[in-house]
Amino acid sequence: MGHRRTAILLAIVLLGLAGCASRPPQSINDVCAVFGQRSGFFNDWYSEAKRAERRHGIPVHVLMATMRVESGFDGDARPPRSKILGIIPWKRPSSAFGYSQALNGTWDQYRKETGRSLARRTDFGDSVDFIGWYYAKTVNRYGVPRDDAYSLYLSYHSGWSGYARGTWRRSAVAQKGATRTANMASSYAFQLRNCR
Repeated sequence: MGHRRTAILLAIVLLGLAGCASRPPQSINDVCAVFGQRSGFFNDWYSEAKRAERRHGIPVHVLMATMRVESGFDGDARPPRSKILGIIPWKRPSSAFGYSQALNGTWDQYRKETGRSLARRTDFGDSVDFIGWYYAKTVNRYGVPRDDAYSLYLSYHSGWSGYARGTWRRSAVAQKGATRTANMASSYAFQLRNCR
């Protein structure tokens, strides 16, 4: 009986921790504050971001700026549903989901190529690694500099084939997102030099 009670208590604690992890941190425009709020035994975002940087060669400030623009660090983020007659919820415009807003097909490709079959888009470490993986492939395919947050984001938003075709040139949304990402990356780079 004691073991069963312990197992139930452990399950409740783990579910509580999982729920806390998906809520966005406060002060998301300050990367030092973001990392400060997500550091601990079970959850160390800075270590996971540094691991992705070492694995893929993409700087932490670029990885984090992308996640900030894509999901606002919300692990449950999804695009809003379209509405029929302006009031009836309908389909979502894409399968984008999680911290990285990765699409189903690209996420499946990532899991297959990296051998991370249990990776989840609701897990920060998996998502930051996905962004690093995606950007490293962009660097290798198109020669984009590893710290060029603007161009890397254009590839992320448009997809590799769309980036190659230049579809982003006709997309104000892609260009605006790339500008936001580049500005945030610059700000995050400055902040990271001064984190305590």
